[in-house]
Amino acid sequence: MTLPTNPVTRVVEVGNVRFGGGLPPALIAGPCVIEDEETPLRIARRLREISRELDLPVIFKASYDKANRTSVESFRGIGIAEGLAVLARVREETGLPVLSDVHEPGQVPEAAAVLDCLQVPAFLCRQTDLLTACGRSGRAVNVKKGQFLSPGDMRNVLRKVTSTGNGNVFLTERGTSFGYGNLVSDFRAIPRMQAFGHPVVFDGTHSVQRPGGLGDRSGGEREMVPYLVRAAAAAGADAFFLEVHEDPDRALSDGPNMLPLEDLAPLMRQARKIWGTALNAGNSGHGPIQCKSGVRP
Repeated sequence: MTLPTNPVTRVVEVGNVRFGGGLPPALIAGPCVIEDEETPLRIARRLREISRELDLPVIFKASYDKANRTSVESFRGIGIAEGLAVLARVREETGLPVLSDVHEPGQVPEAAAVLDCLQVPAFLCRQTDLLTACGRSGRAVNVKKGQFLSPGDMRNVLRKVTSTGNGNVFLTERGTSFGYGNLVSDFRAIPRMQAFGHPVVFDGTHSVQRPGGLGDRSGGEREMVPYLVRAAAAAGADAFFLEVHEDPDRALSDGPNMLPLEDLAPLMRQARKIWGTALNAGNSGHGPIQCKSGVRP
């Protein structure tokens, strides 16, 4: 597969946020799950401040339900009706666009009435009925690459959504299964999926997850998040996806791989600087290496 020096993606719109097409990267951030009414609002207010401080487009993310938890006893969220009400309040009070997961086609109309972007979880990324229902909603759609798929496999996934006439779609890289209970990030996935013409987001927090690593729940290597995010910035990701929490060790879901909220702004400053430096290097003629098989980023 021969790739262009800098794969050109289309611009997608999520509420008032635009990214892709060579625009500076955006941020999708928020807690893993809606634990109560007030915690997401506090986090969203801080994200709005960071957005203004860094001139950084931000989309707020939180799940009203986590249907694929490791254990049946695990906290899943507060449910679709209450969760969507919280997300509607977040958007009303902060002005941030809102994103959440949908798990079944029947959830799509209710979710689309509130959300700016519908997210298809990684484990469900091949579910045709869910993908086409999201596409027909008219909302922006984020499909997370399954841990079990190659980057090339996502072309067919993307076509399922765009077959509905909805081109406002982007993909998220979140690591690939490597043996049992471990994920690895292959940064070749970013330009390879960008070559499909749609933006690619890098999920820096789920990529350090250790699925089922704590027996009845997943573990994670939170300390590795900055390294992966900086690498994704150098690879030219169109946006970053980071789950954040005021106190990850007390979070009810995915605490081991979530980033402390206080660490978010410094990391985003680094990532955007690296992204700009890499882009300029590529455009200067000194970035890509000429190979017999073609130009590789």
